[in-house]
Amino acid sequence: MEVMFWSCLAGGVIFTLISVILGDIIGSWLDGIFDAISLDFLKPIILASAVTTFGGAGILLLRYTGLGPVPVVVLSILIALFMSIAIYFVYVKPMENSENSTGYSTAELPGKLGEVTVPIPAEGFGEVMVNFVAGNTLHIASSWDHQEIPAGTLVVVVDSSDGVVQVSRLYENEQERELV
Repeated sequence: MEVMFWSCLAGGVIFTLISVILGDIIGSWLDGIFDAISLDFLKPIILASAVTTFGGAGILLLRYTGLGPVPVVVLSILIALFMSIAIYFVYVKPMENSENSTGYSTAELPGKLGEVTVPIPAEGFGEVMVNFVAGNTLHIASSWDHQEIPAGTLVVVVDSSDGVVQVSRLYENEQERELV
């Protein structure tokens, strides 16, 4: 029984060390292999922590309590489940939510709101500032409906091609803007 617990503990520690050292390489080899199984709690970090905790708890319970083998295994499983759930909610889930990319694609531009920073003539180019999660980005802009758009006007991006965004006024006049 003790050999099983030591094996789980050692296997978990070895897996952790290998993951730290070769994590990116192994991750690229296995990329997408587990996509069919999309259960969040089957992530390698969760499974490895469960196996390691099971082994460690089993060793401690076997050595320092007078419990028999069956209660030790049951308690070890319960402790491993508890630790896995705790690791998931304290570490894994917050880390998934914190992953924000600062990059964006020009395909994301249509529909975004912006503000004209350099006036856009009816037939020509100006500049518009579009707000993304990563911050504000400036783009060369032309009027989609071929109307002059002064600086400070709120616009919506209609299309993006060849590095130029085509924009249209968000409000036709100032009265509409004040109503909203």
